[in-house]
Amino acid sequence: MHPNLAFRAEDRAHHLSFARERAFGVLALSTDDAPLISHVPFLLSENGTVAELHLVRSNPIVRALKEPQVARIAVSGPDSYVSPDWYGVTDQVPTWNYVAVHLTGRLELRPQEELHDLLDRQSAFFEEQLLPKPPWRASKMTQTALSRMMRMIVPCRMDVEDIQGTWKLNQNKADDVRLAAADHVKADGFGSEIVRLATLMRDS
Repeated sequence: MHPNLAFRAEDRAHHLSFARERAFGVLALSTDDAPLISHVPFLLSENGTVAELHLVRSNPIVRALKEPQVARIAVSGPDSYVSPDWYGVTDQVPTWNYVAVHLTGRLELRPQEELHDLLDRQSAFFEEQLLPKPPWRASKMTQTALSRMMRMIVPCRMDVEDIQGTWKLNQNKADDVRLAAADHVKADGFGSEIVRLATLMRDS
């Protein structure tokens, strides 16, 4: 990650908590041509050393994993354009505030026998967030349909070796300037989850 170190002061535990809660990101794998990219849900272990995911069998990344490869999962959070007029001071420039965490490590295919357990744990993780709705279970499917779907996907595991995060929230501005911008982001911003971004800006 390249941004100013002023925006990278958050500690590893904070990055992990964000990535674990988000549980969705962009998986990137380098090739001799353009990088291979896939948007994937994932499970991140409590200590942050393992990310588990599955891919469609026809995904080019699967074909590239004849042996383990270094890969990265980019996890994006709230973001918004910030107008220089919102600061209330002169000589400012436009910018974009955002949160992002990158997980880097060695990605490998796992035995197909691990897939059912992975899918059960993934669905349980996401379904728990829909309470009080009764959680969906794989047992609701017929065995024939479930087996057919499982043949189309493969389990993968990344051993996470590095984690970096950027929390670009106007920490480099005076408090009153940052808070003024946060108010405008909430009221007038555009991007993703602007209310949450404004809250993060106020708390930074």
